Amino acid sequence: MTVASSLRRRVDPVPAVVGLAVGDLLAITVFVVVGEISHGVDPVGQFDRVLGTLLPFLIGLGIVGIGGSLYTMHSIRSPGHAVSVILPAWVGAVIVAQLLRATAVFPGDAATTFAAVSVGVGGVLLISWRAIAAAIV
Repeated sequence: MTVASSLRRRVDPVPAVVGLAVGDLLAITVFVVVGEISHGVDPVGQFDRVLGTLLPFLIGLGIVGIGGSLYTMHSIRSPGHAVSVILPAWVGAVIVAQLLRATAVFPGDAATTFAAVSVGVGGVLLISWRAIAAAIV
């Protein structure tokens, strides 16, 4: 099996799945931007800081999402199924993000409290988005 054939089984290249990925991106971006604002960060004036906070989550969800086949029509076959697959994937993505934040490449550190808030708040946004997406697709 080639990498391309394995990827084709894990990602459906259809408009609905592209929309799903864009919705995930927006949900995570809202989580990060609102969090940064609540900590006194200007998301426009300190765009590099916001991007440095956002990227580990996007990388984490990209890795876990593709590995877990989150970007397939099957992943949103029903609202209940959509929720049952996004929550553990998001927990995995937060773990990856925290590991990345522990490096010198990204700002911040791995922090248990931030991980817990990320799972909770980011999870609510992603669960809500995925349930809505599954209901309308």
